[in-house]
Amino acid sequence: SAAEGAGESGASAAGITGLSANGTGGQEPEPEPEPQVSCRNGESSSSAAGAVHSNGLLSSANNGLPSTESPASDTSTKKKKRLSQSDEDVIRLIGQHLHGLGLNQTVDLLMQESGCRLEHPAATKFRNHVMEGEWEKAESDLNELKALMHSPSAVVVRVQSPLSISTVRCVNRMKFLLLQQKYLEYLEDGKVLEALQVLRAELTPLKYNTERIHVLSGYLMCSHPDDLRAKAEWEGKGTASRSKLLDKLQTYLPPSVMLPPRRLQTLLRQAVELQRDRCLYHNTKLDSGLDNVSLLIDHVCSRKQFPCYTQQILTEHCNEVWFCKFSNDGTKLASGSKDTTVIIWQVDPDSLQLKQLKTLEGHAYGVSYLAWSPDDSYLIACGPDDCSELWLWSVQTGELRTKMSQSHEDSLTSVAWNPDGKRFVTGGQRGQFYQCDLDGNLLDSWEGVRVQCLWCVSDGRTVLASDTHQRIRGYNFEDLTDRNIVQEDHPIMSFTVSKNGRLALLNVATQGVHLWDLQDRVLVRKYQGVTQGFYTIHSCFGGYNEDFIASGSEDHKVYIWHKRSELPIAELTGHTRTVNCVSWNPVLPGLMASASDDGTVRVWGPAPFLDSQETEGLTGMNPLISVKMLLF
Repeated sequence: SAAEGAGESGASAAGITGLSANGTGGQEPEPEPEPQVSCRNGESSSSAAGAVHSNGLLSSANNGLPSTESPASDTSTKKKKRLSQSDEDVIRLIGQHLHGLGLNQTVDLLMQESGCRLEHPAATKFRNHVMEGEWEKAESDLNELKALMHSPSAVVVRVQSPLSISTVRCVNRMKFLLLQQKYLEYLEDGKVLEALQVLRAELTPLKYNTERIHVLSGYLMCSHPDDLRAKAEWEGKGTASRSKLLDKLQTYLPPSVMLPPRRLQTLLRQAVELQRDRCLYHNTKLDSGLDNVSLLIDHVCSRKQFPCYTQQILTEHCNEVWFCKFSNDGTKLASGSKDTTVIIWQVDPDSLQLKQLKTLEGHAYGVSYLAWSPDDSYLIACGPDDCSELWLWSVQTGELRTKMSQSHEDSLTSVAWNPDGKRFVTGGQRGQFYQCDLDGNLLDSWEGVRVQCLWCVSDGRTVLASDTHQRIRGYNFEDLTDRNIVQEDHPIMSFTVSKNGRLALLNVATQGVHLWDLQDRVLVRKYQGVTQGFYTIHSCFGGYNEDFIASGSEDHKVYIWHKRSELPIAELTGHTRTVNCVSWNPVLPGLMASASDDGTVRVWGPAPFLDSQETEGLTGMNPLISVKMLLF
């Protein structure tokens, strides 16, 4: 874009009134013997009539009002306690924010009474010249600012700031941005010859960003101002584009000379985001703005807003329930049982209630694993170790599309869909590892891999498989290569992968739940509390942004952890036997389901009733925001 990454529009065309060094707002400041610091509180501001105040305002006693105070009062002003650096910074931040709201007289009084200066007079002059489009004067101002960019009394170096490069190069960058705006405004006004002169005689000699100069030269061919603005992604001549330009220019100046744009809002937003990150139960999507947040209280999410409460108990299965899984669009839940059936449930997003939609029968060995196709149109069901068959069902019709079995000696206990939705991989602990199409035709196979659990990587080529050697390996079916990714010291009973493919969650025999970084191939965290023997228990990522982890346990409980904390933040009771599987709704972060050997599926959600005070306490949010945000 024309502003090359400039920030949001933030400065007004008029500049900051009354901030020039002599208080007239229009005359040039007198030369200073050395660069001034940004604040001079503690100095006398009323020693003589018409004296220059430290923020550049003409000073008189009582903030410009006729003085009625005695000399003793004036003496007390001189002895006023000097402000700390943090106090000065806060006053400047408040002043900048008030100026952005147009409360300029309030800013003048604040600076006068505090003895602070919002910004250096040279910066004020530069700001006004930029906003008024006086490009030659703005260029001249750079020479004065150049001295401030390396002064020990003025510079506060920021990490990765443009100030870390040489001052000369920094000034060239600023000059380039000024001339670019000047060039574009000439073009928009139809002054092609003047624009060409800027391009050839001013921009090109800088020998900075030649590639950008070539792009700018192409704008000479634009036949209409609208065409120019569209191609340059530029707002056009005026306050908006100049404000963005100024925001970009400010990043090259130390904050003691000119504050970064909207600095107070930035700090407040960072504080709110940090509080949200530290909130154990934060599970809602909120925008990054401050409009829906109260700054008067800390961000707190109550446990009552978290899916810790039984919403419903599904008892339609008549034997142990081994697996459950929400569809990718969050509208359905599938549960598989030892009773040989799969039940598909419809999710009501408003009431969080589930109702039985279809029952898929005929799985003679029971159903221990289920996998939804990427578009949720198909559902594959697998059985326990002694099952050699795999069922592929059409979800919409409830009809069996494919019943696949390569050999009666096979064990097909796990399955994973390729991202294209046209292929899947399946395998088991007897050494089978197949890739098949939707009709069950064998496309590829890998011999001698005793598979415990499978996952297809988003690249469409690699399959992750945990095996009987206590490891997870990556298998590429295209070039037939494989590599070790995770190595544990105990059997990996199951695993799942986060949406971004970076993290893997493992249920490890006798150890519990482990979090691995697949990219760096390191163990990140071991979660405490869960009871894990040699049963196959399936855990899951969940919640908004997958910030949480949930797992079943052999002690009949469901455990929930925040991803960054090893200790559980919730232990859910209600099941009376081992909890085999937990699934978190991928669309409704306030909804979760668990399957147990007690023959039930429990649906978990927020507390049924939240009083208005608890709802307001969601984050210090505006109470008008619907409680439905808890679910969405």
